[in-house]
Amino acid sequence: MLENGTSSTIQCGRRISDCEIGEIKETVDLCWRLSRYELAQTIAENLGWYTASGSLKVDASVKLLEKLQSEGILRLPEKRDLSKPSSKRSIPITPRTAPAAEIDCKLKQLEFVELQVVSDPQDIRLWQEYISRHHYLGYKKPFGYYLRYFIVSDRGLLGCVLFSGAAKSIGVRDRWIGWTQAQRLSNLAWVVNNSRFLIFPWVKVKNLASHVFGQIHKQIRTHFKQRWGFCPVLLETFVDPQHYSGSCYKAANWRYLGMTTGCGLVRKGKSYRTSAKKIFVKPLEKEYRQLLCCEDLVGRAPI
Repeated sequence: MLENGTSSTIQCGRRISDCEIGEIKETVDLCWRLSRYELAQTIAENLGWYTASGSLKVDASVKLLEKLQSEGILRLPEKRDLSKPSSKRSIPITPRTAPAAEIDCKLKQLEFVELQVVSDPQDIRLWQEYISRHHYLGYKKPFGYYLRYFIVSDRGLLGCVLFSGAAKSIGVRDRWIGWTQAQRLSNLAWVVNNSRFLIFPWVKVKNLASHVFGQIHKQIRTHFKQRWGFCPVLLETFVDPQHYSGSCYKAANWRYLGMTTGCGLVRKGKSYRTSAKKIFVKPLEKEYRQLLCCEDLVGRAPI
């Protein structure tokens, strides 16, 4: 809602001035034939409102328009039926991801261990199948900015890794960073979550996981820059103590912050609980706090 005593509103960490609100209302009145999504694109472009990757902040713009409508400032066109088929789908399991011959050796006995960014559609399907078949959480479509990796060696594939969007709000993490709510909403894209890490069950190589994380720490900023146009500042992950201790993260010098509450993000009329998880973080920049708490953290310049 509009802040008391001010003529502005804040949406997703950005202050929208009274003048901008007037221009938004004028645009909505003038372009009433457009859909809400098309209006949001236009508004985001007019505001110069971009994501870290340089695309228009359309989702944030939609939320802003709906907020202004709820406050009686403007009237949006009726929603159009743009329903899409369900994104949930099962991943076919084929013989190509069946357990392979056991790889039981010392790390130094492998001629090389490398990270391979997965981008080819055929490789993506193979990656999804491995995760679906061998990771205890299974496959779930990643959200936010993400990168998939294969762990590759002279013996073949050793595992899969996924980095995707960070948790929107985690009390212990947010207090540790020290950012305000506005800074968190504005800069969350620069925190990336290691949402899947899988060493195949038939791979028995001591210290492999911490060795892989060492490569990730050195390479992920470059890979993100190439794929998304910006470099993450902080990595995070959640470890379920019912399944794992998080020893590979400790060995790779990730910092343990504490436990989640087990309560999901509070939304009006909705609530859910899950098991409490261990929270680990790994800064990728020495001045990570200053960067995440600043007001002008930017990614790729919009084209």
